[in-house]
Amino acid sequence: MFLADIIEAGQAFQVLLPVALILIFAKLISIFLEKFKVPQVIGFLLAGLLVGLITFVPGESILTPYTEEGINILAKFGVVLILFSAGIETNVKQIKAVGKASVIITSLGVVFPLAFGFLAAFLFRTYGGLPTNFLSDGVNPIYSDIYYGVILTATSVSITVATLKEMGKLDTPVGSALVAASIIDDIIGIILLSLVISLSGTSQGTTDFNLLQFIIESCGGHLDAVTEVVVIVVNMAVFFALSFGVGILIRKGFNWLGKKYPHHIRIPILAFAFAFLWAYVAQAFFQIADITGGYVAGLMLASTAPSDYIDHRTETTSNVFFIPIFFASVALKMYSADFDLTNWIVIVFGIVWVLLGMLGKVIGAGTGALIGKFKLKDSLRIGVGMMARAEVLIVTTQTGIDAGLVSSSIMPFALILIVLTSFLTPIFLKLLYRNDSGEGLPSRGEGNGAR
Repeated sequence: MFLADIIEAGQAFQVLLPVALILIFAKLISIFLEKFKVPQVIGFLLAGLLVGLITFVPGESILTPYTEEGINILAKFGVVLILFSAGIETNVKQIKAVGKASVIITSLGVVFPLAFGFLAAFLFRTYGGLPTNFLSDGVNPIYSDIYYGVILTATSVSITVATLKEMGKLDTPVGSALVAASIIDDIIGIILLSLVISLSGTSQGTTDFNLLQFIIESCGGHLDAVTEVVVIVVNMAVFFALSFGVGILIRKGFNWLGKKYPHHIRIPILAFAFAFLWAYVAQAFFQIADITGGYVAGLMLASTAPSDYIDHRTETTSNVFFIPIFFASVALKMYSADFDLTNWIVIVFGIVWVLLGMLGKVIGAGTGALIGKFKLKDSLRIGVGMMARAEVLIVTTQTGIDAGLVSSSIMPFALILIVLTSFLTPIFLKLLYRNDSGEGLPSRGEGNGAR
């Protein structure tokens, strides 16, 4: 693009005004909602919706295609940092301490909502005429059905943890199992996201360059349909194996930095650089979503000496600037989304999808807890605790929309799911713990998850 084209499209300073408006409204709305214990994520989304109203002003020059693209670029940094922070906060030792019960809880807590979401999308598409015009040419709609289920696998127990902590129930078998299960849930969810997008061949998960494909074709080989699937799976295996090896060196490097330069600004700067680098490597060379690379980068640094300092700096930087812009950008896209609210199939599917998303976690995680030898009431508490959703659901949904795997009309229902579970989870948990006499005591034997 020549300089004249750039000037015609817009100039960089024009992005500053919408960004300023987003940050102002995001903070003001979040402060107001905090009084009602509503997650600040909702405030960020509402800020985007509020700023988006500018598009209805005749002749406005604030939200132009140029400025919106600038916001989207900044939002990309935000979404990578969200997953990077989630990776840093992953406590592998806690998973080991709680035992295999949490693995069972998470596995069924993923399988049930995944199956429910898939079946709902498949049945509504096949027999109800759910639109699929958003799909790219040549993409099998079955991948779209699966991805609707993948979205529902996301869990965010921050609200659950805060509620249990308030009641003095966090340091119990139920609390420990919930925290560990949510950690494993994040890992499985990210892998599923990348796998489905890669298998579908949509733009978000693929690039013009595929390292393994390049090697095969350079040796005179040829990829058919079956081989392509194998390449994708092998790509993921190679990426995670490479991450494991690189992680050893990275941890040694950051441990050294943490001891020699404790709480020095160079540590988070290098951590950010590594997060963005590994996010790039994941998508550019292995056909894995960049957010997966960001999450894996966080996992590598999770057990290092300066991990707490890096996490603190990441949260400060991202929450001040990048994360509000990311969530606002999601809300802004609703104004250009293809919402067909006159189509009753879309509305009914959205409502069913939300309900199944809530029931899937309760039934799946609750059943897993029963198999893990928790008592019935504690199993129900775990199921309800895993029902909560927040930022990861938005990230997963937006990733699917950008990849052309799900319709943008699902986003309002994703927001409804977050709001409903944010309000209902604490209420249900408090009801389930009402008149509980065994405060802080293990509710089962010394089996898995009792420590």
